[in-house]
Amino acid sequence: MDKASTYKKPFIVLSLLLILCFFINISLGSVYIPLKAVFNSLFGNVESTSWEYIILHYRLPKAFTAILVGSGLGISGLLMQTLFRNPLAGPFVLGITSGASLGVALLIMGSALIGGVFATFLMSKWSLVIAASLGSFLVLLIVLIVSSRVRDTMAILIIGLMFGSITAAIVSVLSYFTSAEELQQYIFWGFGSLGNLSWQELFIFFVIYCLGITMSVISIKPLNTLLLGQNYARSLGLNIKKSRLLIIIATSLLAGTITAFTGPIAFIGLAIPHMTRQVFKTSNHKILLPAVFLFGAIILLICDSVAQLPNTDYTLPINAITSLIGAPVVIWLLVRKRKMMF
Repeated sequence: MDKASTYKKPFIVLSLLLILCFFINISLGSVYIPLKAVFNSLFGNVESTSWEYIILHYRLPKAFTAILVGSGLGISGLLMQTLFRNPLAGPFVLGITSGASLGVALLIMGSALIGGVFATFLMSKWSLVIAASLGSFLVLLIVLIVSSRVRDTMAILIIGLMFGSITAAIVSVLSYFTSAEELQQYIFWGFGSLGNLSWQELFIFFVIYCLGITMSVISIKPLNTLLLGQNYARSLGLNIKKSRLLIIIATSLLAGTITAFTGPIAFIGLAIPHMTRQVFKTSNHKILLPAVFLFGAIILLICDSVAQLPNTDYTLPINAITSLIGAPVVIWLLVRKRKMMF
């Protein structure tokens, strides 16, 4: 395996770039705030009360959310690509996001059947998070039951994709019978958003995120062993079912929580691991995991900065920007399929 000291310089460069992107992201928006004012607000030297409020209550939580989402999706994508030995696998192949989307669709499009104050309560921010979480958990539970009974890992991948198709079909039926207003609300949720979390919501998000990251770190050795193939890994004494279960739960915690709090964010989990491999030229997950963390956080901070259309009142859907970056990467990978590191 590669020595970590070999990649010391790239890690330092990426860490500095992450800090730079973080502060640039905070300074950009409909109201331009100079970097000096950003530093002053963060360290207690207030230049403008309005600037301080914008930074502390809107832009800072959004920047932290971008770091958590970008790194979490990147790492969960890396876990899935290694587990399924498929370079085109992403964090959502298990149907976790589809389950979250179904939960939100049932809440939004079914709210017309319930009138009055109760319907208003159901449409609150927390109700959307809870509905998405329940949908993700339901799909995760089914996948875990299947994974405990199926020996072939590729069968789990196919079953996850089938769950995605089933939930997409149900959402399509609901969309057909719902009103234009409710359909529009669901579409807006599907665009994804990094700027809707309060500090309280971000704390809960962070706790679950840390749990998923911890399980991912524990999975480093099994992931490196799985690169040799399941039969060889089994001969080395690796418990395939236990390791597979750990990886699936870690991915589900990261991808499911991210979808519940921010909506579905496309392409980051698929593209970031490949972009990282092109720079670090290694398959050692002890190197790849922190590298993907940094790459994912940096790329999503950049995407969010672009999506804000600085100095304007317009904000593009974050999914549109991530897709514009991710899709060309995936196309390029398909063209160079024989040369992909894995």
